[in-house]
Parts: sequence; C-alpha cells; structure tokens
Amino acid sequence: MAHKISEECISCGACAETCPVNAISQGDTQYQIDPDVCIDCGACEDGCPVGAIKPEE
Repeated sequence: MAHKISEECISCGACAETCPVNAISQGDTQYQIDPDVCIDCGACEDGCPVGAIKPEE
C-alpha cells in the first residue's frame, strides 16, 4: 500500500528529498507519489512539514 499526498501539500519538495526510491515527483499542482515505485517506508510522511502525506487506505 503506497502513501498519498493530500491537497494540504505546499509543494516544498521535502518529501521528494527523503524518498529512498525516487517515487515522488512534482505534479501539475503539487507533489505526487508513484504507487508502482513506492516501497511504503514512510520516510516521506516523516519528512513532510505540514503532515500532507498519509498511507493510502
């Protein structure tokens, strides 16, 4: 189960810097996580300063 970035994202890029498999990239309006690459490690969730990343349900 991958993580998901919510609309609370401020596009700071902190999550992309913490991802060990480069699953996060800048989208049209905010960063996005590629679920096929995400290894569900949670590093991005810990690195997000606004709490915009949560595990997908």
